[in-house]
Amino acid sequence: MAQGYSLKDQLFNADKTRYISGLFASAEPAFDASAFQAQVMSRLPELELKERMAWIATCLQQAVPGDLPAVAPVILRALPPPLDPTKTDDDFGDFIFGPLGEWVADIGLDHVDLALDVLEELTQRFSMEWAIRPFLNHDPDKVLGRMQDWCTHDSYHVRRLVSEGTRPRLPWGQGIDLGLTDPLPLLDRLHSDTTRYVTRSVANHLNDITKKDPDLVLGRLGDWRSEGRQVAAELDWITSHTLRGLVKAGHPEAMKMLGYDPDAGIAVVIDLISEARIGEALEFSVELSGHGEQPVLVDYIIHFQRPGGKTSAKVHKLKQAALKGGKLKLAKRHKFKGDATTFKLVPGAHRLEVQVNGVIRAGLDFDLLG
Repeated sequence: MAQGYSLKDQLFNADKTRYISGLFASAEPAFDASAFQAQVMSRLPELELKERMAWIATCLQQAVPGDLPAVAPVILRALPPPLDPTKTDDDFGDFIFGPLGEWVADIGLDHVDLALDVLEELTQRFSMEWAIRPFLNHDPDKVLGRMQDWCTHDSYHVRRLVSEGTRPRLPWGQGIDLGLTDPLPLLDRLHSDTTRYVTRSVANHLNDITKKDPDLVLGRLGDWRSEGRQVAAELDWITSHTLRGLVKAGHPEAMKMLGYDPDAGIAVVIDLISEARIGEALEFSVELSGHGEQPVLVDYIIHFQRPGGKTSAKVHKLKQAALKGGKLKLAKRHKFKGDATTFKLVPGAHRLEVQVNGVIRAGLDFDLLG
């Protein structure tokens, strides 16, 4: 990412504000585009990304006052055409429509059916996964009932909203009071979707559940495999993406489901090729020895020194492969970035471990130099 890059400034700025004001000016003759733009920009630079969404929603409510029955027709008239229906992935939409979802959530709880109609349209321009959650808390039965219909919607954006909007641990999303099993009948239908944008959401939803109930997820994946309603290769992908957290944790049943034997007799030798220094890369090799041509999933774990003498471990992928003639040799360069803002490196004693099929097989200590 280039120095000085700002996601919030790319997504919400003067140009985007002019764009959305132009849409509403075309939809509502009384809409004062100049006043709206001035009000938005008076505070926008000082706000963070989610705060910008909320502020624009506030400005829209003031520019087009009224309850949802009065406002919904204006919102719908202002919308551009839906996102390209010929695409099947990587089309999240334009963030500038996110504030419209917050607007609907702010004024729509007393008009749930109408609000869901509007969100159904909005999510075909920008994902309404955050906006749907207040309605799930307010009237879960009604929303879940509508979601049953959305599971077969022509737009994959609407189908994805069903899974993404009900995720237990949605990033940036309001918490919801649903039980872990409440959305599962919806996922049962969506897991066979033909669109990766939808099945990725299903896998992310299940991955959230693994944090609390791994057995529930493993059982559901097994049921789906028995049903055979999804293409085998896609269900393999869903399974792998779902279980990624359990794989890092070395969960034995997850390993078995993915075809890796945690009880396999595999020996590992680690060789440090270079010293470890902040701003440079640690080079190391890993040699595996075992039986035959068995598949292996190899991760490496670095135990980082933290301020105050504590340590924290981070798991990194190394290789999915198979032994050849009972052997496999791998090499890796791990960069210790000295300019990272989210994780400050501390010189001192560190530890490198290698995990194969979920089991730590070897480890050695090293010093990270400043």
